[in-house]
Amino acid sequence: MKLLTASALLLASSAASADVVSSDAHGFEVRESVQVHASPALTWASLTHVGRWWSAAHTYSDKSANLTLSTVAGGCFCERLPAGGSVEHMRVSFVDPGKRLVLTGALGPLLNEAVTGVMDIRIEKNETGTRLSLSYKTSGFVHGNAREIAPAVDGVLREQFERLSAVAGRD
Repeated sequence: MKLLTASALLLASSAASADVVSSDAHGFEVRESVQVHASPALTWASLTHVGRWWSAAHTYSDKSANLTLSTVAGGCFCERLPAGGSVEHMRVSFVDPGKRLVLTGALGPLLNEAVTGVMDIRIEKNETGTRLSLSYKTSGFVHGNAREIAPAVDGVLREQFERLSAVAGRD
């Protein structure tokens, strides 16, 4: 499974910061922040078209176009698979259009563990465009140790945020 393998994509269009805030055997918190050279409205519109910016290398189907994000409470960050299959990556819990999106679920290999996660994405206007930030907190049983996987999750989420910043900045 390739959804959360450690990799880096450095896009010059944004200055990103990332951090594993805390981690232990049963959970972790990572934070991402990136400057987007676009308005909050354009950043939100780009965010909601996840198939345009999420890396195909971090999907089950190897096709970003198979990803969808329904931005209503109860909506799905889902992926279509061949032969009619599908994956629910996360479920939408809170939506304040253009400002905040909260999702729950276990990304990538965490899907096969007894783990739950909360991802809080915020969009804030600033003097040079938009600050896009994310906090992803997980808790539960991770076979092996959650502390071991936290840096890989952090790297993959950083990559996705940098890709989103690049897409929003050129729309």
